Amino acid sequence: MSALYTVAFQAMASPCQLLLPAASEEAAQALAAPAMAEVRRIEAKYSRYRSDSVVSAINGAAGGAPLPLDDETLALLAYADQLYTLSGGLFDITTGVLRRAWNFKQPRVPQPEELAPLLALTGWRKAEREGSSLRLPLAGMELDFGGFGKEYAADRAAALLLAQGVHCGYVNLGGDLRVLGPQPDGSPWRIAIQHPRQEDGAIAAIDVASGALATSGDYERYFELDGRRYCHILDPATGYPVTAWRSVSVLAPLTVAAGASATIAMLKGPQALDFLAQTGCAWLAQDAAGGLHSHAV
Repeated sequence: MSALYTVAFQAMASPCQLLLPAASEEAAQALAAPAMAEVRRIEAKYSRYRSDSVVSAINGAAGGAPLPLDDETLALLAYADQLYTLSGGLFDITTGVLRRAWNFKQPRVPQPEELAPLLALTGWRKAEREGSSLRLPLAGMELDFGGFGKEYAADRAAALLLAQGVHCGYVNLGGDLRVLGPQPDGSPWRIAIQHPRQEDGAIAAIDVASGALATSGDYERYFELDGRRYCHILDPATGYPVTAWRSVSVLAPLTVAAGASATIAMLKGPQALDFLAQTGCAWLAQDAAGGLHSHAV
């Protein structure tokens, strides 16, 4: 007789958990082990905070010779290229350099002259891709996989659990949720969506039996100064934070799709609702004034 077990762990600077059915706590840990190992492998490989990661190798070679890359990294770069095109250049994995001017632990807004030399180092189209090699042509350019790395890890963890026959439960990596299947009785999971202005509150709860739910918002990393909120989601055209939306949540088949769609919508500003309508996904968004907008599939 199986029961549901929660296996909690820390990864990617986030609290994570796997919920899955098993005959015992030990059996749950054994089922969860490959999925947790995969999440940590992806973190080690692509974290910008680790000097031995692929991302650090790419960034360290900026301005120098092309760097040969493995198939997994090339596939992620191809996905980043798709997102850049889909978003009209708003989803750009070269904009991580802007964090040199922004520290969201300190309430300070950089001046345009501080941002200008950093903006000159951004632009995914500047990256030179040929065969299995990549070259960032300008010294100081950087790639940052933070826009989809956690979501990619959630999908990979889910794939390993599904391959072991786990078809009930979910993977939750810091709020990015990939549902493996419905509850044991066949009913969907009731998932609360974080209220962007109330730490312990929710703006809605939705039923999810399969697929992925991800949220992008202005409450994850931010500071407030002179009555204005400055969040970590930066417009690549200006280098300044987005302001049109408090949060966007998207329900999609894969976590990478849900997360990217939510982030692109935050970046789209007034055009966000038109963009979300084109995704064919269910979504819920709260605007800067607190108004709710949604679409159910």
